[in-house]
Amino acid sequence: MSQITLRLLRFTYKKLKENLTVSDSKTLFHDQFPFVIPGLYKRIVDEMLVELNLLNHQSEFTLDSYFCVGLTEIFNELTEGYEPHEHLKNLFSALCKSTNFKDDEIIAISNKTIDEHQNKNLEEIFNLVIEKFSKKPYYSRILMLGIYKILTKANDFKDNEDITKIKIISELAEKLELPLTRAEKDISIYKNSIKRITQARELLKETVLADRKKREDKNKTN
Repeated sequence: MSQITLRLLRFTYKKLKENLTVSDSKTLFHDQFPFVIPGLYKRIVDEMLVELNLLNHQSEFTLDSYFCVGLTEIFNELTEGYEPHEHLKNLFSALCKSTNFKDDEIIAISNKTIDEHQNKNLEEIFNLVIEKFSKKPYYSRILMLGIYKILTKANDFKDNEDITKIKIISELAEKLELPLTRAEKDISIYKNSIKRITQARELLKETVLADRKKREDKNKTN
């Protein structure tokens, strides 16, 4: 029996007895994804792993449909441009499994939820979100971003720069008893993160192209 298999069995037993520590989850993650993660994405993966691990420590946390949307949409957006692209499926799977989530289940729930909200306006989506929560949901950044991403799919949604001006977010937060200030902050930080990552990707692309051109020019002169 390999050392990795033994380690997985030990952590599985521990998972039944107590919560996995962040260190446990990181060890499991690297066992399941033994590849070098490009620098641009390493911090993203680390932060998501820690966030998922900590959520599993919360007794009030439940795996609802909007959390699943948030997790898949965040992952897809933040890892856009990741190379090699074929590693992404295994990367998401490792993130989930190392923090006691089931990646196939989350993807299936996310896809179903997104389909249910297609071709609807904001009012219809608002009512559907309220309908899906029988009680006050446990707040998490991923949950709030999942709700936000669903709202952006409305055929009459207009994405303002200032998140505090999107009235429906405050109305939903009030109806679901979610902390509005925290919700607006989480969405705003996420939107800014997407902008920074997009800029960083473009800069990296330009640098790679410039280096390639230098090498080609050098080869021509030799």
